[in-house]
Amino acid sequence: MTELLDSRSTRSGRPPAEAVSVHPPAEGAADEARPADAEAVEDVAASEADEEQPSQATPESDEAGFQHTLAGPATVRGRGLFHGDLVTCTILPAPPDHGIIFERIDLAEPVQIPATIASVTPRNRRTTLKAGEVTIETVEHCLSALAGLAIDNALIRLDGPELPCGDGSAQPYVDALLKAGIVRQEAQRRYCRITEPITVEEGDALIAALPAERDDLQILYDLNYPDEPRIPRQLHAFQLSPEAYVREIAPARTFSLREEAKALWDRGMCQHLTPRDVLVIGDDGPIDNAYRFQNEPVRHKVLDVIGDIYLLGRPIQGRIVAYRSGHSLNHQLVYRLVEKMRAEQGLQANLQRQMDVRAIMKIMRHRYPMLMIDRVVEIHGDQRAIGIKNVTVNEPFFQGHYPGTPIMPGVMIVEAMAQLSGLLLSRVLEHRGKIAVLLSLDKVKLRRPVVPGDQLVIEAEAIRAQSRTANVKCRALVAGQLAAEAQIKFVMVDAEDEAN
Repeated sequence: MTELLDSRSTRSGRPPAEAVSVHPPAEGAADEARPADAEAVEDVAASEADEEQPSQATPESDEAGFQHTLAGPATVRGRGLFHGDLVTCTILPAPPDHGIIFERIDLAEPVQIPATIASVTPRNRRTTLKAGEVTIETVEHCLSALAGLAIDNALIRLDGPELPCGDGSAQPYVDALLKAGIVRQEAQRRYCRITEPITVEEGDALIAALPAERDDLQILYDLNYPDEPRIPRQLHAFQLSPEAYVREIAPARTFSLREEAKALWDRGMCQHLTPRDVLVIGDDGPIDNAYRFQNEPVRHKVLDVIGDIYLLGRPIQGRIVAYRSGHSLNHQLVYRLVEKMRAEQGLQANLQRQMDVRAIMKIMRHRYPMLMIDRVVEIHGDQRAIGIKNVTVNEPFFQGHYPGTPIMPGVMIVEAMAQLSGLLLSRVLEHRGKIAVLLSLDKVKLRRPVVPGDQLVIEAEAIRAQSRTANVKCRALVAGQLAAEAQIKFVMVDAEDEAN
């Protein structure tokens, strides 16, 4: 399972980035051919870079528990990878809890698309966001840079359908973000902590999210194309921090084989690029170019994983292990994580929605002997509620209602249903500060007797709730069998002052 945190956890005491501690995947993984979604040639203007990159200012590790945004605008200009359109990308500061949102401003009406997995649409070799008929292509490198620098909130404005590709790495975005400056916000970061393994497989490729003892993100990527000697097997372990990301991951460029690049050019794509601009691998290594790292391809795969999993909308605390995973598989893992988060949020919300009799008495004006709800076990917004009434022989109405053969009066069962309905209606904003007064009853049916020792499980479902009136459908069950049902109409009146 995952664990949601409003985290105050820090990353103090972290060993240097070189001292990575991750567990490798199980040995004996089957060999396989190069996957169909192997990275295509991307981006322009490759600069000759050394293995060691110059250090740059990044957020302090003791601020890892806080959200961050930019101190000012950051701008990246260039051509998109696949279509080659000249694009200006402006990354702007945003308030706490804003998240990462892209905005197309080249349209008649600007369209915003959140950088979440719900916005992803399938594309080969890239991550694409879509809202209606509007798309934004190749967002992964920008997202990777934001995740790598621990930036939580930003508005990204584009005057075209695709982000600038730069040299196929995240370096252009990192440079622009660092130049703009990164500032702490007075809001806590919300993390997703991995507490149980989640694995997604597709053929021989896989990606897994695993628990880890540390409070950061660790990634182990195994790049293995057994039938492709031009790219030998590469294994890279990485422990995420802004400093390590800038130094070890951001400069790594996407890559393609000579024939893959030619196939794209023959289809009219990437024609503005040459092997000098991007990393194209031929029989003797990079064509008209050189590796920035000896294992640059696997480092770029790590870069893509970091960008893709940021579609979760919050950073992960745990360990990611990947074997030949591409964008599609990365997205599937994020879908699984979102499902886990939603399930846990629902469980936590249900626990919070439970009300004991003390909480009930803060809302209801009824008191003994007319308080007929002992506990509320579920309230789903203003739509549905489930409550409990435990029937005992000490109920005051048994003294005069068939005392020799005690049966709970039907009107008292209806009263219990009405009281639970009143609690449900109190959740509606416009009904707060008002009292639900019974106006009429319809379709009332008593199905079976209720006697001492029974537990009434009462369900109330709002059919229609307006500012002055409301209709609620109710059922009462004993041991799973229907005991009573009714449709109750209420009128909402202002609550009188307690002193009156």
